[in-house]
Amino acid sequence: MANVRALAAEVLYQVVDKGQSLNTQLPLAANKVHGKDKALLQQICYGVLRYLPTLEHYCQQLLEQPLKGKRRVYQFVLYVGMYQLQYMRVPEHAAVAETVAAVESMRAPGLKGLINAILRTFQRQQEELEASANLIPVCQFNHPGWFIKKLQAAYPDTWQDILHENQQQAPMWLRVNQHHYTTAEYSEMLDEDGIEHSVESAYPDGILLDKPCDVFTLPGFREGACSVQDAAAQMAARLLEPQADELILDACAAPGGKTCHILELADAQVHALDADDQRLERVEQNLKRIGLRAECIHADASTPDTWWDNTPYDRILLDVPCSATGVIRRHPDIKWLRRKTDIDDLATLQASILNNIWPLLKPGGTLIYATCSVLPEENTQQVAKFLANNSDAIHHPLHDNDTPEHPGLQLLPGLSDGFYYAKLTKQQ
Repeated sequence: MANVRALAAEVLYQVVDKGQSLNTQLPLAANKVHGKDKALLQQICYGVLRYLPTLEHYCQQLLEQPLKGKRRVYQFVLYVGMYQLQYMRVPEHAAVAETVAAVESMRAPGLKGLINAILRTFQRQQEELEASANLIPVCQFNHPGWFIKKLQAAYPDTWQDILHENQQQAPMWLRVNQHHYTTAEYSEMLDEDGIEHSVESAYPDGILLDKPCDVFTLPGFREGACSVQDAAAQMAARLLEPQADELILDACAAPGGKTCHILELADAQVHALDADDQRLERVEQNLKRIGLRAECIHADASTPDTWWDNTPYDRILLDVPCSATGVIRRHPDIKWLRRKTDIDDLATLQASILNNIWPLLKPGGTLIYATCSVLPEENTQQVAKFLANNSDAIHHPLHDNDTPEHPGLQLLPGLSDGFYYAKLTKQQ
């Protein structure tokens, strides 16, 4: 079997230096190991990405010069070793020995001495290195500087809380399929199976597990009794309020959790649209597991003239492409793959999709605009601009301070992920 630490270093190199998605690289590496090693691989990869600036700082202090070119991947071996020594419960001797062994498995025995020496020095100097890192804001918060500044501007009182939550392990939420069981009934089934959890009244279909588990250990999972979906994402279908026999568009639908939830709440005719055909397959897989039917359409939401048949929709869920800055704790690579310039580009795309989808909504119909972002440019500013420019768009407040000038509901990472919702109807 492949060396777990060597695989982790390779994954991290592909993500950080080559701009590859962790969602793509991690499963490929996980196929090369078995059992507990899969969990260890994920823990190391997520951990290094969470603390990358701090680990980079340590290497800058300890290496005479960074490893470059063909040796660059071994810089990530050092990050893997240091992460274990500082943040994991691996015995120090084992962390060093296994990391050095990773170098040998990567066919670079000539670097074993260097890796061993750096990790031993790190052990001796760890306290001083930690102290020096804590003086650097990017290391203190382990987020890119541009993102920290945006949060400080948008959330002057809570920006540090958001950064703290982004560094935590994401909670595992279940959505109970009300076709099968009530939330209370499913909670009793979890109790019978000894799966510890809690029920939160704010989320009528949601159950929060005390700790993540294999989905196939959940009662009735294979038969569609429940799905894994964060509490914030569960709000989409509830805010949409689907009714029986309505024609509903779930635009940008992949991977399909919201599509399934709509159909669990109402016997409606749903069109699930997504521009990514591979991700659209996930929608079909989810529908099949739960035993639901929707028409899956492989098309671009921003160009409805290429796929729309001119039949207006009663309701539209528009979960637009976004920076995903509200789900960093689930996808820590977002911090290093996203760029400051991406935000303006995404805001332009979101405005295009919203403006082009709006004509598809029938008079009196409802549109829910959603993102998994915490940035105002993609959320309140986006919807406020749309309301100002479209006299037939009626704003529906989701809380007491939800106004047309500052519209929508912004959820920040905590009990749920960071999400944004705004509710609009079209004038009759």
